[in-house]
Amino acid sequence: MLILIAGPYRSGTNDDPQLMKQNLEKLESVALPLFQKGHIPFIGEWIALPLIRLAGSQKPGDEAWEKIQYPVAHRMLEKCDGVLRLAGASKGADEDVRKAKERGLKVYYSLEEVPDANEENGGS
Repeated sequence: MLILIAGPYRSGTNDDPQLMKQNLEKLESVALPLFQKGHIPFIGEWIALPLIRLAGSQKPGDEAWEKIQYPVAHRMLEKCDGVLRLAGASKGADEDVRKAKERGLKVYYSLEEVPDANEENGGS
């Protein structure tokens, strides 16, 4: 499955770059375990941050940032099979979950809930 990892990125940071970096590291901390379970992990910031920079954003929340940050994840949800929602307050992640449920996607709330790919395919 292609799984969007959703959780706090900007939330609770007061736009402190170091705290945002720490939040991204928390999101990334489950990417390798998801891959090892046989899935393709995806974090919206992996695509959004380079695009935001290329669009000339000067700070989180400016016009270029807003036009790219959340739409990336929402567009990717059209391709994803599920969402892994990590703990922590995040309006953006909550919106990702809402959109995923609307699309009928699987939503997991812990890495342990995500099945191994071979289990998902009946062990084959």
